[in-house]
Amino acid sequence: MNGKSATTRARGAVSIVDVSPRDGLQNEKIPVSTDDKLRLINDLIALGARRIEAVSFVNPKKVPQMADADAVMAGVRRDAGASYIGLVLNTRGAHSAVDAGVDEINYVLPVTDAFAAANQNTTVAAALDALEEVSGIAAASAIPLTVTAAVAFGCPYQGDVPGEQTLSVVRSALERGQLAEVALADTIGCAVPWQVGEVFASLASETDVPLRAHLHETRHTALANTYAAMAAGVTVFDSAVGGLGGCPFAPGAAGNVSTEDLAWMLARAGFSTSIDPQAATELGRWICAKVETAPRSGLSGAGVFPQVA
Repeated sequence: MNGKSATTRARGAVSIVDVSPRDGLQNEKIPVSTDDKLRLINDLIALGARRIEAVSFVNPKKVPQMADADAVMAGVRRDAGASYIGLVLNTRGAHSAVDAGVDEINYVLPVTDAFAAANQNTTVAAALDALEEVSGIAAASAIPLTVTAAVAFGCPYQGDVPGEQTLSVVRSALERGQLAEVALADTIGCAVPWQVGEVFASLASETDVPLRAHLHETRHTALANTYAAMAAGVTVFDSAVGGLGGCPFAPGAAGNVSTEDLAWMLARAGFSTSIDPQAATELGRWICAKVETAPRSGLSGAGVFPQVA
């Protein structure tokens, strides 16, 4: 059962980037072993994930849950048809990502100085300068580079983030980096659909670079925000099984939109995602048990509806 109605017409494809191994686990108090991370990645591939944010190359003293990034990348299957993404915050991380053999690099670009200081000990201006170097590192190895604009809709330190502030930072990023994709992150889950639609629509009118949405479910607006982003032309979305996720440097950054809920909603609407919602639900239960927390998805409680005999 994939959750798709037999009467729903086909509407095209939507890509889901599963970030469970990175964003899903980075803020959990109970560490997950390298072997279990590799099982998680392999099971994500089995349920249909084709782009997976597998690791981050960050200071292991600040984010110890990601300290085994090299070991994880050394253990992933290279013949599974999956693209493995490594998140980086600076040039050192970019070099490490290249050395580890990632397929894509995701560079975090804060849009407020307050979050830049807390998350990366930098400023927005300095992060933009570093982007030029990161872009060169990625290009030299022919690795696609995504920029994720963090706290694009609201910041735990600044508060509300005006759309023009986000757009201004992203414009600078587009000028200074060779980008394969731009993601806007609702890092603390404070965005509402009207805001999401307006910012994405404005950005889409200014660039042909593909856009992606990273939405958190803190205030239960992530699925509504998905709809708003799709109305603005976005077709790529981040998610995590079980609704896991959070940021050590963003108070209130509760879990990501769950992979199972996102895939189920899209399937019911007639979109193709390649993700099996039922399998994603079961995987979410497994990894949540590993970190001793309850799954946060709707499907984990309600199941796939309707159940047909």
